Amino acid sequence: MSPHPLERAVVLVLDSCGAGEAPDAHRYGDSGADTLGNVAREVGGLALPNLGAAGLGTLHPGLEGVPPTTRPSMAFGRMAPASAGKDSTTGHWEIAGLPVTRPFGLFPDGFPAELAEPIEAEFGRKFLGNVAASGTTIIEELGERHLATGRPILYTSADSVFQIACHTDVLSVAELYGLCEIARRHCDEYRIGRVIARPFVGEPGNFRRTYDRKDFSMLPPASTLLDQVSEAGMTVWGIGKTEDLFCGRGLTRSQHTEGDADGLKKTVAALSAMTSDGTAGLVFTNLVDLDMRYGHRQDPHGYAAALERIDSAIPSLSGALGGSDLLFITADHGTDPTGDSTDHTREYVPLLVGGRNAAGVDLGIRSRYSDVAVTIAEGFGLSRIGEGTSFWKEVA
Repeated sequence: MSPHPLERAVVLVLDSCGAGEAPDAHRYGDSGADTLGNVAREVGGLALPNLGAAGLGTLHPGLEGVPPTTRPSMAFGRMAPASAGKDSTTGHWEIAGLPVTRPFGLFPDGFPAELAEPIEAEFGRKFLGNVAASGTTIIEELGERHLATGRPILYTSADSVFQIACHTDVLSVAELYGLCEIARRHCDEYRIGRVIARPFVGEPGNFRRTYDRKDFSMLPPASTLLDQVSEAGMTVWGIGKTEDLFCGRGLTRSQHTEGDADGLKKTVAALSAMTSDGTAGLVFTNLVDLDMRYGHRQDPHGYAAALERIDSAIPSLSGALGGSDLLFITADHGTDPTGDSTDHTREYVPLLVGGRNAAGVDLGIRSRYSDVAVTIAEGFGLSRIGEGTSFWKEVA
């Protein structure tokens, strides 16, 4: 007899929460990367009682402050990336069943004139910068000149990102988004994964980026789990930057968030509303603070505190699950804040699955993130999505 169908699935992506160097980390210059492990060592141990009880210390042995448990409350494992790349778009697409086999374009020395100049001409202003840099650093370095000239600040990183920072007194958020839409059209030819709007406020010496950040990703080239679920007539909620990363594809509802606490609150609210009215479907949430506020800024203590805030919300999230629902807690890549680089790191990601009969199931080491999509598709009774190995029957 087949298990009772899945009614609701929640995918909670802890952006950048890597769980140890991937087998091919050396090819990306990331040997020794371990976001969780290195943060824990740096701060003298993590205090994550709920994630620890779920099995975080069991899937990541030696995680300081989070010991293994003999009876995890969730299924536990780790997943290796199969896609080419280590950015948010790549990770989220693979989780949703769409691996990236052709790498996105990288421009670690800045963008060629053939790309930047047509954007400048169309928008009517030249860029400042056009270098690889930390976002907070380049705003401090060029912010005063930006205010004086009105020229947008352009920068990139080791990832496939075309980032534009503007003070809201120079360009309104809507105007910055318009510039990014122009850039997105031009960046498609160069296979740049994301154009990112980075609005900021404040005075020289005290600039602050706002939560009006917006990612303009390439359009997914094929169907994802989100498309499949919505085409089956079910609800698909995108919370946080999920809408940006999938260009709105496959979503029936979406919500912007202002930090992880807000994202967790909105995830619980969306799930509770679906449970109360019997709506079937998917909630796909990105929690960006770990990456944006702490990983890239090389702040392990802030990273640890953010993990603790997420940990405190796990009981509310688990408590909102119906008897036929599943919660998937994972990540899209690493951003180890203890190393020399401010960039993403090629790592395993944690996999914790709560609800139904998942407690205590050892899911082992999975060879690709898309096992999540394949499992959810099988649970919903949908056709297979991409490559991967389902563990539906192990947790159902």
